[in-house]
Amino acid sequence: MEFKKIKNKIDIFHSEGRTIDATLWLLKKFNLETPNLKRIELREVAKPDFILMTTEGNFGEPQILRVPENTFEFPLPLMLCLLTHEMVHVRQKTVKPYVEDKNEREWQAYYEMNFHKEFPETLEISTFHKLFFAKKGLEYYARMGEDSELQLKYAEQKKEVELLIDELEVRRF
Repeated sequence: MEFKKIKNKIDIFHSEGRTIDATLWLLKKFNLETPNLKRIELREVAKPDFILMTTEGNFGEPQILRVPENTFEFPLPLMLCLLTHEMVHVRQKTVKPYVEDKNEREWQAYYEMNFHKEFPETLEISTFHKLFFAKKGLEYYARMGEDSELQLKYAEQKKEVELLIDELEVRRF
């Protein structure tokens, strides 16, 4: 299905106040769904400079995905990318071996937002957002601890992210 048709379908859901249905439909459409998602719940309205989605639940148990009630007032590729980030978290918390370290979980999720290794059907986002998420991922990489076992584990991915940042910054100007 082409982007325009997908966007139209989401716009209809949104106009009817069916944010949860729109989210479930997108998860299915882009092969992000999993039986480890318990349900989707709405959270407070997002602002253009702060859109919060969360994955909640104990390790080893189905997770709850919380999305802003106005999720689909924002660019669809960005919202899909944020949903991808959360679906990485669902996997991390429900599929063994669990990813217990928060910095590692965030690193993996931000990496996925730009490289689409686990979820290859995710839409491309703007250069601005790619840069933002790449740099955010590096913040979590730094929190792993200088030359730590985790940093060594993700050293090659870090190089990919740094190269992406360099390429995007050149493209930006």
